[in-house]
Amino acid sequence: MDELVAGLRTLHAHPDFWGIVSIPIVAAIVTWGHVWMAIQMVFYPIEFLGYRPLWLGWQGIIPRKAEKMAGIVVDKTLTKLGTVGDFLNEMNPELIAAYVANAIERRIEEIVDEVMEERNRVFWQNLPRGVRRRVYDHIRSRLPDVMLEMMMEIMADVDNLVDIREMVVRQMAGDRALMVRMFQEVGHKEFKFIVDISFWIGLGFGFLQMILFYFVPAHWLLPAYAATLGLLTNWIALAMVFRPLHPVKVGPFRIQGVFLKRQDEVAEKFAELSANELLTIGRITREIITGKYSSRTRSIVKRRLMPILESPVTRATMQITLGTEGFAAMRDTVADKSADFALDPMEDERFNKDRAKVLQARLAEKIRALPTEEFQDMLRPAFQEDEWILLVLGAVTGLAAGTLQLLLGFS
Repeated sequence: MDELVAGLRTLHAHPDFWGIVSIPIVAAIVTWGHVWMAIQMVFYPIEFLGYRPLWLGWQGIIPRKAEKMAGIVVDKTLTKLGTVGDFLNEMNPELIAAYVANAIERRIEEIVDEVMEERNRVFWQNLPRGVRRRVYDHIRSRLPDVMLEMMMEIMADVDNLVDIREMVVRQMAGDRALMVRMFQEVGHKEFKFIVDISFWIGLGFGFLQMILFYFVPAHWLLPAYAATLGLLTNWIALAMVFRPLHPVKVGPFRIQGVFLKRQDEVAEKFAELSANELLTIGRITREIITGKYSSRTRSIVKRRLMPILESPVTRATMQITLGTEGFAAMRDTVADKSADFALDPMEDERFNKDRAKVLQARLAEKIRALPTEEFQDMLRPAFQEDEWILLVLGAVTGLAAGTLQLLLGFS
């Protein structure tokens, strides 16, 4: 006890007493500050801020590499959970097809009028109502079954009609804020943990730094200590999110990366975002109808609709209205417009949310079953891309803080 008191008195008598005892406090605050700043730099700003010709500025790591990040998310996660066909099967394709068929059936007159008036507006409008009614009734009687068969054929072949990787990457590249939000919502507890733990890591290293400086009081070493501390704290904080990969028993405790311990919770959040933002019926349908394989889709539509258009009732009326050449051209118009009309009901917000609930439950179940090595890839890419920048930032910030502390706190 006497030796401790004597040691404290010796420390208090040291000419740099206040500078030395401030080292742990400054280390804790500076570490917390630069880790917080590093996390913000992962996400923000979403758009480049600065002078782009000379690359003087910054853009968040995730939004800057949104396309590459999206590709990683698809390759490492979504493709392991299933194909587009699998996702649609989870959402009951028969129900989806019937929903579209019913929605289009209610608009038969509007659809027929739009197609016919585009070709010969005056003649079609002046046809007797009874003649037009025969066309409406005939198409209405045949269309539900044809649409149902057509939608089922499209969904059965959907993996050849949709490039899910291109669809998601294009969506993310066009909405970088969505990519940022996905990473933030999936890993919000991990990001908070990193910032919070950094204060205590900084404080612990600060005490070590204080002891080293007391026994080796070379002033130039203070910035060097602080730079090393900054790099180490960032590295340790990041490592604690994903390491150890599997639970390790240390005495009465089981230690595992904090993100990996939350697999069940993360599964629910990622499934919710995927089902409601990325893999909605509306988005998949739009890709089927307007994406790079849309010509295949329209070929299916045309083939399925031809029997209706070639029936005696519609053929006779339309040839009188449009002429032989006009009737042939109109068939292509019908195929294109029918595909476009099918898109409207598929983008209905309430219908999408209803189907998303079904998909969300299945996706969550599959994510919970992922091996740990694959599960970490849901968040790990956010740190792997340019992780060195975050480490260098810690070192540079520590160096600056150590230099300032040396100038202000030591004689």
